[in-house]
Amino acid sequence: MTLKTQHTYDNDSLSTLEEKDKVRLRPGVIFGSDGVEGCRHTLVEIVANARDEAQEGYGDLIEVVRYKDKSIEVRDRGRGIPLEYNTKEQKYNWEIVFTILYGGGKYNNNSGSNYQYSIGLNGLGTAATQFAAEYMDVEVYRDGHKYQLHFEKGENIGGLKKQEFNYTHTGSIIKWKPDLDVFNDINIPLSFFKETLKRQAIVNKGITFKLYDEETEETFEYLYENGIVDYVKEINGEIGFTECQYFEFETKGRDREDKELYKLKIEVAFAFNNENTLLEYYHNSSFLEHGGSPDKAVDSAFSSQIHSFIKDKNKYTKNEKRVTFTDIKDSLILVTNTYSTITSYENQTKKAITNKFIQEAMTTFLKEKLEVYFIENKADLEKIIDQVLINKRSREKAELTRIDVKKKLSKGIDNFSNKVKKFVDCRTKDISRRELFIVEGDSALGSTKMGRDADFQAIIPVRGKILNCLKSDYEKIFKNDIIVDILKVLGCGVEIKNKHNDLSFFDIEKLNWNKIIICTDADVDGFQIRTLILTMLYVLTPTLIEKGYVYIAESPLYEIADSKDNVYFAYSDGEKNKILKKLKANYKIQRSKGLGENEPEMMWQTTMNPESRRLIKVTPAEAQATKEAFELFLGDNLMGRKEFISEHGYKYIEESDVI
Repeated sequence: MTLKTQHTYDNDSLSTLEEKDKVRLRPGVIFGSDGVEGCRHTLVEIVANARDEAQEGYGDLIEVVRYKDKSIEVRDRGRGIPLEYNTKEQKYNWEIVFTILYGGGKYNNNSGSNYQYSIGLNGLGTAATQFAAEYMDVEVYRDGHKYQLHFEKGENIGGLKKQEFNYTHTGSIIKWKPDLDVFNDINIPLSFFKETLKRQAIVNKGITFKLYDEETEETFEYLYENGIVDYVKEINGEIGFTECQYFEFETKGRDREDKELYKLKIEVAFAFNNENTLLEYYHNSSFLEHGGSPDKAVDSAFSSQIHSFIKDKNKYTKNEKRVTFTDIKDSLILVTNTYSTITSYENQTKKAITNKFIQEAMTTFLKEKLEVYFIENKADLEKIIDQVLINKRSREKAELTRIDVKKKLSKGIDNFSNKVKKFVDCRTKDISRRELFIVEGDSALGSTKMGRDADFQAIIPVRGKILNCLKSDYEKIFKNDIIVDILKVLGCGVEIKNKHNDLSFFDIEKLNWNKIIICTDADVDGFQIRTLILTMLYVLTPTLIEKGYVYIAESPLYEIADSKDNVYFAYSDGEKNKILKKLKANYKIQRSKGLGENEPEMMWQTTMNPESRRLIKVTPAEAQATKEAFELFLGDNLMGRKEFISEHGYKYIEESDVI
């Protein structure tokens, strides 16, 4: 019998982590992650503190440096962080700001004495960033002095240094390097720096945010004099079908009767646009990735008001369902910027707010303002209603198509033989071996069927020229039997990235093949059919090309027989010339017949035998060029096609059959 070790569990069994260890050992709790996602939040916190000073009217320039060694520096022109002794708290202010979680000057903001609408509301950011840093250097200029602090791995080294200094402006400089002992990745990409500072500029009108990247030696500057209005106008450009509208409002309220009264300021800017759409929510200058209260308010106000006006104007058809916010946001550019002196964030990363009063006040305010806007701007209202109804009906049509297509494509592989016309399956169920040949016409079906290895090679014929998927709408595409049959046989569904994205149900794991091989004649018709098949795969299942599942089978151009009846195959004029040079004389040469006329043995040898065939893998290496070529030659760009033919057409005259 084994005895279990007895562990006592008494009043001395519980323990707490020191302040710095709360961060260094549990960064995910404070920053939401111990990866680069958490690390980059340190930048957000320090920039937020600089912004809080500027928002209060102290300084209009914030500078950030991204160093090669992954360290970061933030400079502001605010009043400078107070660092000396605090008689009320009986400790130095630098200790409160840099070494105590939930310490700082932003807890009495509702009284209006300090930061009314601060981002750094929780008092965590500066201390947490310091604790999570390999080192942090602080310089502060105020009260005629320069102050300096140095920290290493959460510990202050050397105390507060102070000297008289003749500075040009007050302010704070904080430089730190996130610690790899805390975060498993500290390589914050340049794109995140740019995105963060641009967003701060958008919601802090008149404040310049400047970024210098030591790695690329580039400087970026962001300034929006009129804040979110300028941003919405920038996105709307010249193609919006309404001008930018701006509403603002200040009020007071509480989330519950027994809760504290607080101030709320709301800014909303929006425009309607068919090409560019955007929804962004900010609170106290933090970007709310998940929205929360403002998101719900915008949804409710826009949906109810637009529905109400559509109903009043009898624009719905009989028994038609009401519009949803999805139909509205498909043509909407909207940015909200709210401020409150009390804020309930979901967590320290501030990706959503949950204040009940903010949601209710914003909903009421937006409904009132939208009603006035729609009544006073009848031309805008008509355009908005018409477009929203187009979006709605398009979405509903896409959903019906999706259901219909999914039903068509959801048949199991065992039923293919019965469900897909002229599809010839192979015996093996081992997907790593299975090959699908997409061949040109019934005659090619016959020769490839007889020439294949039936164990692992399957065949589906393309009857005639399939639809050009770049010039057809989805309803037409999915009514095409050939396309639907090919998609059924592929088994992986479709991935259509359209406005509604309702047709995507692609799953690469359900692909029934290891290779998809396009096999057409080596003539003009064959090339066109091959291109149309490739276009279909590019439009409906682009991942198959990206992952390297799609191949083209090369067909020989010439058959050359010598005097001993040995047969040679040439796949190009260059190969033909080499063979003829080798044979010198006594040979017979002829252009290869179409696939349908080939003998089974020849089909196996030249096209289907893995040991002797020639396959060209269709790769995404030049995906953009391929896309542009497809759209130029097979899309709706008629003018581009004419210009190309005018400029380059002469090069192809000799290869054409035109006399």
